[in-house]
Amino acid sequence: MTATVPERDRAQPALPGARGPLSAGLLATLVEPHRPAPDVDGVRGTHPYGEDLHLALYMLYELHYRGFSGVAEDREWDPALMPLRQALEERFLGALRADVPTGRAAGTAFDELLVEPTDQRESVAHYLEREGEPWQIEEYAALRSLYHLKEADPHAWVIPRLRGRAKAGMVAIEYDEFGAGRAEDAHAQLFADLLSDLGLETHYGYYLDVAPAPALAVVNVMTLFGLRRSLRGALVGHFACVEVTSSPGSRRLAAAMRRTGSGPAAERFYAEHVEADAVHEQVVRREVIGGLLADEPYLEADVAFGADATVHLENLLGTHLLGAWRIGESALLQLARGAE
Repeated sequence: MTATVPERDRAQPALPGARGPLSAGLLATLVEPHRPAPDVDGVRGTHPYGEDLHLALYMLYELHYRGFSGVAEDREWDPALMPLRQALEERFLGALRADVPTGRAAGTAFDELLVEPTDQRESVAHYLEREGEPWQIEEYAALRSLYHLKEADPHAWVIPRLRGRAKAGMVAIEYDEFGAGRAEDAHAQLFADLLSDLGLETHYGYYLDVAPAPALAVVNVMTLFGLRRSLRGALVGHFACVEVTSSPGSRRLAAAMRRTGSGPAAERFYAEHVEADAVHEQVVRREVIGGLLADEPYLEADVAFGADATVHLENLLGTHLLGAWRIGESALLQLARGAE
């Protein structure tokens, strides 16, 4: 690892360092509630995929998960924070709607996901399988920890918004994601075991300070879709995209772990996803998507949008990772780096 993060309270993640005026202002009001939240006018000129916006949005969203050390739990739905969160979300969502196809059929979007990319040089999984060095695998795991240590949690928000086949299929998949009744087999725990094999910190949220905006965006989009009932179709599309694309990529990452001798738990996490997600793919397409669109056919474009937005953000992250690694540089955000 080329960057380190300080020792932290084990009960909750520590608040991160600021990356710009929005995140700095939000940090101040989280620590001192009498301070006003940043003015939403400042959101308009902020890059929709930039460091400042995504750190601020991540902090607001994290209040719905485990919160932060030193921040009161009742800040989760503090009305004073809602205008800022809405402005950040609209800036991010507007960029996604502008950058990915809209109005597509869900079947078209998912059929494309089943086709192997022609340019394998742009695939992080291919790169790590063939030539990834141990330090690059460690960086990948550290950044993915922000996603995988809350794996399946954001998707659970859609369950009360579904019914019939869609709900039954979603619950069946989530049951597997949460370990099928065995805490040690929950996928988040399996990823913590992977981190341990790699000699990395397993504490939830530990690597936030070194995670660049593209890594935060792939986590933020899950919560954006999850907290808005109007985006339930997009959350199903996101979930389905992850399940459909997971098995081939996991097979390559398992091979990368094996090739570099990363350890049995590191290999197991991805090997588990090869088998589980191959089954989940069928359930999510036939039952979750099929059931949802049978009940609410007008959500088809939203399902496709959720999948396409996921691919777009994963591609941005992949470009960031490979762009750094191919010239021998760290993909982690350096603690001394200036704010955007």
